[in-house]
Amino acid sequence: MIEIEKIKSKLVLKYYSDFQPSQWIESNLQSEKSFFIQKIFKVNRNILLKKVEGVFDEPEFHFVIGELIDDYYKIDKAVFGLTNNFFLHKKIDLGVKHFFVKSKISLLSQIDKYFNKDVFIGGKNEDKLPIEEFENLIKIFPNTHEISLYRQAKVTSVLKNYFDNIPDKEEGYKLYLNKKVPVYQSKLRKTFKDAEILKYETILEKLKNMLSNEVDYSEPQWQEEILQIILLLFPKYIAVFKEVRFNDVYNNKIRRLDYGLIDFMGNLDLVEIKIPFDKSIVSVSPYRENHIPNRDLSGTIMQIEKYIYYLNKTGRKGEKQLTEKYKKELPKNLEIKITNPNGMIIMGRDINLTKQQLSDFEIIKRKYKNIIDIFTYDDLLRRLEIMVVQLKKI
Repeated sequence: MIEIEKIKSKLVLKYYSDFQPSQWIESNLQSEKSFFIQKIFKVNRNILLKKVEGVFDEPEFHFVIGELIDDYYKIDKAVFGLTNNFFLHKKIDLGVKHFFVKSKISLLSQIDKYFNKDVFIGGKNEDKLPIEEFENLIKIFPNTHEISLYRQAKVTSVLKNYFDNIPDKEEGYKLYLNKKVPVYQSKLRKTFKDAEILKYETILEKLKNMLSNEVDYSEPQWQEEILQIILLLFPKYIAVFKEVRFNDVYNNKIRRLDYGLIDFMGNLDLVEIKIPFDKSIVSVSPYRENHIPNRDLSGTIMQIEKYIYYLNKTGRKGEKQLTEKYKKELPKNLEIKITNPNGMIIMGRDINLTKQQLSDFEIIKRKYKNIIDIFTYDDLLRRLEIMVVQLKKI
């Protein structure tokens, strides 16, 4: 059995034999040679602190594997065959698990492979591995069973392509990994939390102010402001093009989009933005017990559907023309693609709709969902408010 203990300024490995007489260790200590305990700790008589005789049990041997220097225990490199110096903070509740992980492997020796400098674990040293992350490494380190499953999965994944009746060990390996409790949680979102909250709160305040002062904006000014918000709310879009012109091959005329959106793959989408003016997005009075889209919404949907139809007919020639026209505004070598463009409509308010109107409006939105996303300004407000609330929970 082995234990790790802090004795004054020394870090001590305590060992006594569970299953066999200690004669083997006595004979090794009589020589100058080093020998292994549990295949991890390489010790010799020079680092033996003391031998504690047992009354009935086997004797216990104490080996010094580290010395306290300032706030860190400096690990004896020779014990673990390390190239670099390792320093473990004195406040870490050190135990066997910090040196002896699954499959009888030294975690320190695994870390040592990737450095060419002193390694500090825990404490306030600027260049350190936090103790929490060191503990996570211990938890996620693969055990013997996991390694065996991985090997089986690799072999059978090749064999089953050429032979029948090969068991699917790859699926078994995946099931095993899925059952493991995740112990490493990314802090990436938390890192940017404050900046993201500030961003979305600023957008929210801006949009609320715009909706309170609609009459102060011309339609082009309003559209320009909303486009900036769209780019922040939908980061897949990297560029906006104004007055996108393309050929209508059926009517032999030039069509013009107010705005086109380009995503990071170069795909073209359409957007229509209307000043709300507190208009109801659906009919106030029901038609055969249904609230139908108002005239502005119906007309905008029809317009976008026609534009999508005409754009698809321009084919490769249309893509090349648009790419050439806007290449200075695009990342290098990115080409515009016209592949069943999606549409986006931002118009109207829904805050004063009845429960039935809201229900019918949702049916309308879902009807066109495959080609057009329809947002009211209240949709945008709700999205921003929820994003801020969720970020504050992180």
